[in-house]
Amino acid sequence: MTQPDPSAVDTRSAPERSISRQGLALFAAIAVLIGAVLVLAVGSLAHDRAMTTLRARANASAALHAAVLRSELDKQRALPLVLADDADLGTALATRDPRRLEALSRKLEQLGAQTRAAVIYVVAADGFTAAASNWRQPTSFLGSNYGFRPYFAQALRSGYAEQFALGTVSRKPGLYLARRVEGPDGPLGVVVVKLEFDAVEAAWRAIGEPAFVVDDQGLVLITSEPKWRFHTRAPLSPAARQALRTQGQFGEATFDPLPLRSRRGDGVARTDIAPADRQIETRLPDVAPGWTLHLLSPAAPADQTADAARWITALVWTLLSAALLWLWVRRRRVHLAALRDRETRLELERRVEARTHELTQANRALSHEVDERQHAETRLRSLQADLVQANKLASLGQIAAGVAHEINQPVAAIRANADNGLLLIARGRAEAAGENLTAIASMTERIGRITDELRAFSRKADGRVEPTLVSEVIDGSVLLTASRSRRQQARLVRKGETPGLAVLGERVRLEQVLVNLLQNAFEAVEDRPDGAVTLTVSETEDAVRIAVADNGPGLAPEVERALFTPFLTTKPRGLGLGLVIAHDIAAGFGGELTAASAPGAGATFTLTLRKAVP
Repeated sequence: MTQPDPSAVDTRSAPERSISRQGLALFAAIAVLIGAVLVLAVGSLAHDRAMTTLRARANASAALHAAVLRSELDKQRALPLVLADDADLGTALATRDPRRLEALSRKLEQLGAQTRAAVIYVVAADGFTAAASNWRQPTSFLGSNYGFRPYFAQALRSGYAEQFALGTVSRKPGLYLARRVEGPDGPLGVVVVKLEFDAVEAAWRAIGEPAFVVDDQGLVLITSEPKWRFHTRAPLSPAARQALRTQGQFGEATFDPLPLRSRRGDGVARTDIAPADRQIETRLPDVAPGWTLHLLSPAAPADQTADAARWITALVWTLLSAALLWLWVRRRRVHLAALRDRETRLELERRVEARTHELTQANRALSHEVDERQHAETRLRSLQADLVQANKLASLGQIAAGVAHEINQPVAAIRANADNGLLLIARGRAEAAGENLTAIASMTERIGRITDELRAFSRKADGRVEPTLVSEVIDGSVLLTASRSRRQQARLVRKGETPGLAVLGERVRLEQVLVNLLQNAFEAVEDRPDGAVTLTVSETEDAVRIAVADNGPGLAPEVERALFTPFLTTKPRGLGLGLVIAHDIAAGFGGELTAASAPGAGATFTLTLRKAVP
């Protein structure tokens, strides 16, 4: 087809030129209309998809914020419960002995340092503080009257209370966890743990997204933005504001509403942090009773994505329209339009390649996080094994003195028989001297058994579960505690042992459990002239039970209820970990450790293990 010469004179008639101009105008109008619809539709779709992605990320981030908060709360809530049942605390409150109260303050000081609680203190029933972890500090609570605090009155009345308030001395906000301390004649007082959230707020602040927690009235309690504290999510009525001021637990707070302006109820708000940017407000209810977590995430990426999609759509449609128009006007530009289309495809491929690279990097980061978590779990298991070994070595230290006495006896006998043998040999009585040498060999074998048992007991367990003879475990445990039974003048009775009976476990750890139970039993009958410890073995079709019973004073009900709680002990120098570790060892072998007691009738600890199938 011959192309017209652009320099030639247009020879078309006036009606033809008019029709051409009308068609061009109609094409341009339709192209503009379709382009506008496409730009709006694609921009809206891109914005909705980007918002969906951002909301999903915001929900995940809110869950992470909530996990940090719940972890701190769960760690501290158990503390007042354990302290309320502490025998030393109850005795100190009941007697009000200054020495006991000072010892209690020292104990609270050490416990506060270990648990990172802001302050731990005990308020007597009259409202005055009797012991506190900050007793050495100028801001000590000792002697202060906290009877006016709502958490004190509620805890005395119902047994437990929680209150978020400013400290009367430190003026720092925190959550007060209060638990009533029971006495034989009624409540003795209240133990209080104050939990401050500086670390939680710092962790939130490091993430870079504003976050805050409100109570059931909408009052901000915990926040990564300190200036928002004690503001409200929604305006309060004058009566509600006056009620909060009357409580007096929030200082001079004015309870003004937060500078958040919600739009259209779509969960998007504007804040005074970045007025030009919109924020996605994510709410996570019940992070704690009556508490709701709010997280503000920037919505700007969605707007930017939508704007980019609109510009790209407008550009693509403009190019397409221009190509069509150019084809309609000049067919000779078809080749140029094809080149432009190819360039568009290459740009799209580059974007896909860049996006694929980003996803690959994100996947590598996720794999690294998974590896870090696995390493952390491995370190945790190693620390648990080290704790079991440390408890075993502590028991070995208690056994060592008695074992030294066990070894000294045969050593003295060896010395006496050796002297006699030398004398008999000098007199020519070789046969009698041989009897002395036989006795020396027997004593040496006895020493070897004792030292071999000590070496096996001190060895770190390898964690294998295999058939283990019950008789070997009992013999080793009895040998290691024999000196303790003689020192306590206690009689050990063994019943029900069956030759060849085996359980699934590991000898070293099972001996650790039995040594702990036997030592406790011998200590329980220490002051009894007729002290006796009975070790009874019984079996069922698939289980073996080893019961260690004593005729001591038995366990107090409150001690029996929390017997396997860490750091609970009735021994002056005990750590309260022996029975907890023994309980965990039994559970690790698929068994259990239980206790039964009656006051004045002794205590019985029963170790139940799986029977090894021959």
